[in-house]
Amino acid sequence: MKNKIITLCTLFGLIAALSAFNYQQEEPRPTNLKVLPKNISHEELDKTMKSFNMALGVKCNHCHAPKANGEKGLDFASDAKQEKHIAREMIKMTNKINKKWFKHEYDGVIPNISCNTCHNGKTDAYTVIQGK
Repeated sequence: MKNKIITLCTLFGLIAALSAFNYQQEEPRPTNLKVLPKNISHEELDKTMKSFNMALGVKCNHCHAPKANGEKGLDFASDAKQEKHIAREMIKMTNKINKKWFKHEYDGVIPNISCNTCHNGKTDAYTVIQGK
């Protein structure tokens, strides 16, 4: 009987230890999404943000403010920076243009515009359009 209890305790201990290694903490859902879909996956959000980085030639801190409490890192939910408001308006504009003008398929592809269409790696699209 004593051996069975020891075996069961060892087995439960082993199961508990292994389950601790398999525990995957779920990343917190993004907050304060006003233009992007509220149910966007982390992978899709990262892909979208990286496309903005490339299209404008900027890093995340261009639109996102630092954490206010003095911690290292960015406060992605904060609306403190004007550039974030501008980015939201630009996303709305791009979505509206694509919906109105680029809704037909050509050779199996539906063309559309993106940030890179005008910005081409520069924050100031007007400079790019003017050829400067």
